[in-house]
Amino acid sequence: MRIFLTMILLWCFVTVSFAGEVDDTEFGGLCVMGLAEGKVIKTDCDITWQSDDKKTYCFQSEDAKSVFIENSTRNVERAKAFYAVSSLSKTKDQMGLFSTKDVTKFIDTYIKDKSSKNDGVFPLRDSILGRDLKLKYDEIDFTRKLHGYGYFPSVKFHLEGSEDKKYLIDFWVKPENGQLIVMEERIYKAPRRYDGKWTLWMRDPRPWWWIPASEHPGESEEKKAWEVISAIESNIIEQKLKNKGEYILIDDKTGEKVSLEFVGVHQPVRRLKEDGRYFACTDFRKHGTTNEYYDIDFWLNEDDGSIRVGDVRIHKVPEMKDGGFIQIDRYNFDDLDTDIIP
Repeated sequence: MRIFLTMILLWCFVTVSFAGEVDDTEFGGLCVMGLAEGKVIKTDCDITWQSDDKKTYCFQSEDAKSVFIENSTRNVERAKAFYAVSSLSKTKDQMGLFSTKDVTKFIDTYIKDKSSKNDGVFPLRDSILGRDLKLKYDEIDFTRKLHGYGYFPSVKFHLEGSEDKKYLIDFWVKPENGQLIVMEERIYKAPRRYDGKWTLWMRDPRPWWWIPASEHPGESEEKKAWEVISAIESNIIEQKLKNKGEYILIDDKTGEKVSLEFVGVHQPVRRLKEDGRYFACTDFRKHGTTNEYYDIDFWLNEDDGSIRVGDVRIHKVPEMKDGGFIQIDRYNFDDLDTDIIP
């Protein structure tokens, strides 16, 4: 009996240790070479490889590891692409588990819990103005559902101490592993002084989920602008999660590692006639500043009906001129033949 209990305790220790190891690896411990080949293969992470940027990948065998290392950059990109498609498919499958009423109840609890931890106010970052807001929760206006992408409750708030300064905040909620999670909090409408009183005005750029689209993703031959923007913002959120809430970009010219705060995606979205790639420009602000803006271009590929970020390039950088910051072009795409995506 004593030997049996010892074995049970040892098994528990090994299980806990294994869970901790997998949490520190990419793709949840799945074989990265398998993902690159379009397969989902679970591993115990006994065989691993660490990249130059200190990311750890798991393999099902030494042979898989050897094949992967021959072209690690390409194989990582292929693995990311397949993993992204799998994630979208999971979202579609799990949306049937939750109704809009479930989401409304979830977000109500989420807001109240977060407010209770912050002296009764809901903290929100105004990325466009670079300010931290303290909001008081009023009520949930309504909840929208977008097939395959999640739910979008619109919630009424007002500024603490100023009930006439009202906000309409959108939440992007997705099902993941049988649970609801908040992906993003975004200001949809903010107060503006007009004719002597405060009124609600829609922010520009507006959240991608408000761009008109009546059909489900994939029903038209060509992707819509909102689908491209969704892929860009999903990629930004994924990168922030990997870097403890920061979006980190390495300046390919100076080698500087820059921490950036996402502001928004420019319209219009374009598509190259030459190879069919999509691209869009985005605004980021350098963390800790109010007036140092970067223009970052996202280039996206379409494969098997899904859009994924393939390349991220710095288009414009802030430089001090005559006592103020202006944006200087790193490159331009004036000679590219493109179509505007509606």
